Amino acid sequence: MTFSELLKRPETTPYDRLKALGITLPGAPPPIANFVTHVLEGNLLYLSGQGPSEADGSLHTGKVGAEISAEAAYAHARLTGINLIAVMHEALGDLSRVRRVVKLFGMVNAAPDFADHPSVINGCSDLLIEVFGDRGIHARSAVGHGSLPGRITVEIEAIVAVD
Repeated sequence: MTFSELLKRPETTPYDRLKALGITLPGAPPPIANFVTHVLEGNLLYLSGQGPSEADGSLHTGKVGAEISAEAAYAHARLTGINLIAVMHEALGDLSRVRRVVKLFGMVNAAPDFADHPSVINGCSDLLIEVFGDRGIHARSAVGHGSLPGRITVEIEAIVAVD
């Protein structure tokens, strides 16, 4: 069965889609300062900003549009999306509880003349739609910053409606 066919099956779970994509969820990355990775308030799950952290804890760093290409940063945003999903899994115990990804706020550590922030953050957006289908379609902001913590290339936070 192709991935497109899998997406059309109503009984397909986010875990089925992750497996079809060849993605194994890492443990949720720990916070790097005085905050928690998530807050569940009513039916909304607020996810703190995550970055492009590999399972071994190494981070992707650098200025997008200078030493880091937009294509590499897209991959970093996708990795950040995997980390956000790992936090969702830890917070909810079951990704099937995700009713809707409501909003992403994506930040890019960008060179001053870099102008393609939306294409970079698409790495996360595309992944969320692949994993959650229509429930992954969200509102979003994508902005550039002069720096991000630890010089990471991207940081993304999310708001998720849950059952």
